[in-house]
Amino acid sequence: MTRSSRSILLVLVAALLFTGRLSAQELQARVVVISSQVGTKVDKKIFVSLQNALNIFLNQRKWTKETYQQNEKINCSFVINIVSAGDNNVYNSTLTVQAARPVYNSSYQSPLINFMDENLAFRYVEFQALDFNENRVNGNDPLVSNLTAVMAYYVYLILGLDGDSFALKGGDLYFQKVQNIVNNAPDSRELTGWKAFDGQRNRYWLMENLTNTRYTLIHDVLYGYFRQGLDQFYEKEAVARQAVLSALQQLNTLNSQIPNTMFVNFFFQGRNLELARMFKKSSPDEKNQALDVLTRLDISKANLYKQELK
Repeated sequence: MTRSSRSILLVLVAALLFTGRLSAQELQARVVVISSQVGTKVDKKIFVSLQNALNIFLNQRKWTKETYQQNEKINCSFVINIVSAGDNNVYNSTLTVQAARPVYNSSYQSPLINFMDENLAFRYVEFQALDFNENRVNGNDPLVSNLTAVMAYYVYLILGLDGDSFALKGGDLYFQKVQNIVNNAPDSRELTGWKAFDGQRNRYWLMENLTNTRYTLIHDVLYGYFRQGLDQFYEKEAVARQAVLSALQQLNTLNSQIPNTMFVNFFFQGRNLELARMFKKSSPDEKNQALDVLTRLDISKANLYKQELK
């Protein structure tokens, strides 16, 4: 990703605004399409059309059965970086999805998702209307509907993660929708990321982690970390830290039982400093417990944790 692309991502994250709420909401999404890698061989107006169409698709479609005010919706960003353009209006790209959740009684937001999908291929014709039927993901042409299938996948994923963060297994309904999309997704060599054999860190395995009963501790981790932990942090800091530490220990238990669980890496994306600074003022014993579990689970950031918690 180019430096300008990274700058756009940082601006989008900084622009996320939230109000306090007690239950999961729909989304207020912003889509950005970056086409700098394509060069001049494609008329860039098509990407403006695509960006506008996706913003309409995500923000005007009703994703839940509930009714919410504008200021109650989850702010999130979808950044599509077009990597190459092929024949027949087919584009290969990456998709970065980011969303956060407000912490109760504060102005702070904690990441729900900060994930890059590296395998988004789709066909788009300028001014093409976008639609999606979750009961018939493929449609008549999988290359046409693959784009909306992927976007719908992440919408329901965000709603599910948000639901889990407010109530134990509160996201089940949306994770079932994610599973349905995966089960009905296109079966094509061109359209990777939907199958178990497409790699260890793709849409299939993220869905599997959130819906298979083997990974049920994940839901306890999300609820414990957010609702029992962060939401109490500004009133009962010691209690909140213990809840967060317990959630991390549950995550470590899961990772010991099922090594290389995708959710572990997914959970830590964009959350490293949040965790390190949370335990910065804790007791030496609690700090050592946090350092031990953090360096076990998030090895690549071990030095950061050691520096922050020394």
